[in-house]
Amino acid sequence: MPPVHDEYIVTTLVVCVDRTDDVGRKTGLSTPVVGWEAVQSLVIDMGLADPEDSSVNSLLESLRVARELRDGHDDAVVAVVSGASDSMVSADRAVARQLDDLIEEYDVESAVVVIDSAQDERLVPVVESRLRVDSVDRVVVRQARDIESTYYLLKQFLADEELRQTTLVPIGLALIVFPVLSIVAGPAMALATITTVIGTFLLYKGIGIDEYLTRLARQARDSLYSGQVSVVTYVVAAGLTLVGVFAGVLAVSELSDPGSAFIQSMMFAYASVPWLALAALAASTGRLLDEVIQDENVRPSFLNLPFVVIGIGLVVRGFSAYFLERGGQIGPFEMPDVSLGVVSVEGFALSVGNRLGVFVLLGVLISVVGIRVAMYFSGSGLEDADVAEAEA
Repeated sequence: MPPVHDEYIVTTLVVCVDRTDDVGRKTGLSTPVVGWEAVQSLVIDMGLADPEDSSVNSLLESLRVARELRDGHDDAVVAVVSGASDSMVSADRAVARQLDDLIEEYDVESAVVVIDSAQDERLVPVVESRLRVDSVDRVVVRQARDIESTYYLLKQFLADEELRQTTLVPIGLALIVFPVLSIVAGPAMALATITTVIGTFLLYKGIGIDEYLTRLARQARDSLYSGQVSVVTYVVAAGLTLVGVFAGVLAVSELSDPGSAFIQSMMFAYASVPWLALAALAASTGRLLDEVIQDENVRPSFLNLPFVVIGIGLVVRGFSAYFLERGGQIGPFEMPDVSLGVVSVEGFALSVGNRLGVFVLLGVLISVVGIRVAMYFSGSGLEDADVAEAEA
């Protein structure tokens, strides 16, 4: 140990970290190993045990850095710490305990970390959480620099299960399917098919459809186990949606003069909207019943949703009927004669404009009624309802 000079201002810990405990397994020594002579002796023991181990080079680098710091009139303490444990978490904790002991005993202010692998580099944040790290010195054997870097990259890649599944599996399937398609349909068709499948997979992962489907399946499973009414109403809503789509397609196919695509879309909406509105009404009613069963206070949005669904259905139905009637696809709305005892109402027909106005007015009125009902049953004013929605 060189004599202490007045210029020694900073006490630096030159620490060689060994996350996989190569030192303990090959020499039988326990860590931390502290001091120039102790580390120098450890280099000989490691070299005799395994001359090809890169840890020998990292130990020598630690000694070289400590010597340079001392030549520059810094008080350097060289040490070796390792994670002697079966699991990585326990190994990291063992290294953290050894660092705490070194900091307490030698009162160091900064550190120079010497590593020789990507595994050891993961311990740098552990050191940084306890000391100011002035430098990270990674030792790579010069003859094997590219080989070692490639090795560690491949090792990290193969250790990540999710990365393997999302990268290796599609590539493997493409390599298997491409020769078969080339023989059956030709190279051009095979390349187009493989490209389409890979593009679809990338969009599937990029947009997050897999996460959405996983979340949807989990919610459905939880709903089944908890006995929620909405599970049944969602099935009813799906069935009504299919009926609505079928009714719309059937109405479009029965047009005597299909005309433009706009008229066809209006006919589809006119025929399918009642069924689609019923589907949305069934789904919203199920959610409302779940809220009533589970909670004492029902949010105003759930009370208002059925009325909004009916209002939107009436408005869409009215506009689609307006365009179809103007296009000569349907006739005017006719109200038949109604007789209820002494009260009788003579039948009448609505013009195209009046028909649209009635449907829009009914939709707005039903929406307003829904707002009033939601406010009444929630026991709060409009501002309180908005606050409750924001907090939810």
